[in-house]
Amino acid sequence: MSERVGFVGLGIMGAGMAANLLRAGFDVVVHNRTAARAEPLVAKGAQAAASPRELAERCDVVFTCVSDTPDVEQVLFGPDGLAEGLRAGSLVVDASTVSPQATREWAERLAGSDVAFLDAPVSGGSEGAAKGTLSIMVGGEAATVERARPFLDAMGATITHVGPVGAGQTCKLVNQILVVVSMLGVAEALVFAKAGGLDLDKTIAAVKGGAAGSWMLANRGPQVIADDWRPGFTIDLQQKDLRLVLEAADELGVPAITTATISHLYRTLQREGLGGEGNHALVKAIEHLAGIQARQD
Repeated sequence: MSERVGFVGLGIMGAGMAANLLRAGFDVVVHNRTAARAEPLVAKGAQAAASPRELAERCDVVFTCVSDTPDVEQVLFGPDGLAEGLRAGSLVVDASTVSPQATREWAERLAGSDVAFLDAPVSGGSEGAAKGTLSIMVGGEAATVERARPFLDAMGATITHVGPVGAGQTCKLVNQILVVVSMLGVAEALVFAKAGGLDLDKTIAAVKGGAAGSWMLANRGPQVIADDWRPGFTIDLQQKDLRLVLEAADELGVPAITTATISHLYRTLQREGLGGEGNHALVKAIEHLAGIQARQD
């Protein structure tokens, strides 16, 4: 008999991930702070729990996917949190993007109650969450990863065990450095192309299959030139991740020069009230500097 799985956090990423667990045939219990977000999943066959504690009492394996380190802390150890309902032998898998150091501390606390823990942050945007094609980077013990693998396989196309607890989060921060630096390149390139009088659709088609190609160019470039700022991942959440990168870089004593610059560019957009737009709106900071909009005519 398969283990019952719970999912806490039904935002841009979590809703799609939980839906894919349902599609794969798992018995799924869901909870979200805003209860209305659980309703579409309940309509598809999920069961709703009134609190993280209640969800934990009903599940063997629990996934969490919430916004920031304090949010995971609250879901785990706050009033009516998961820790109050988890049984010995349960497994918690955190798919949020949060502090590696806090992740290690949570795992140690839960181990005292014989609860296993994995950090399994994801990449691939809302599209990947909906399609079940996420890249998932997992930290924890190998046997625990194998226990979670059937659930991870339902949500992701690439599952990589990268090391002990905390390594998943560190790997995700590597991912976020690459994402934003890539998007800055896309932004500068599209503004340059527009200034040079190029057709932007043809420009993207010409370069995306070569050495300059990237996921951000292929997926977010067309959104930029179509004036489409719907978020696969919002600026506000991206900024939270960049804060985590810069904090970790400070702890490790390594430079993160371009990442810091991009964080400042995003800050200017947040001050303009654009924090809810997709992270590809980074281009607007470059457009402001250039006085040129990278939109297809």
